[in-house]
Amino acid sequence: QVQLVESGGGLVQAGGSLRLSCAASGRANEYFMAWFRQAPGKEREFLATIAWSGGTRYADSMEGRFAISRDNAKNTVYLHLNSLKPEDTAVYYCAASLLMTTSDRQYSSWGQGTQVTVSS
Repeated sequence: QVQLVESGGGLVQAGGSLRLSCAASGRANEYFMAWFRQAPGKEREFLATIAWSGGTRYADSMEGRFAISRDNAKNTVYLHLNSLKPEDTAVYYCAASLLMTTSDRQYSSWGQGTQVTVSS
């Protein structure tokens, strides 16, 4: 397993930006890393995934406003949130899987989540 710890969430005004971080321990280079989010009463939503080599895949719901990246030297994955809207308010989770997948049920390791709140 990979141990994951998210940070960087907080309160931001609509139109602002935020960078979320996910620090990994273990063999993170063997895993696809991904970001999900979950709002109260909603299903967990896939946002983006990134391979160790840097290849990425995004959900259509991101609408070009989010960007996933990784710093292999720091063993850290990032999610850049831009042009934030109130509907982006959710708990954001980092996850790891040995497979390329958009399904949360196929991710074996999860962080504790970090809250992002966007005010109007």
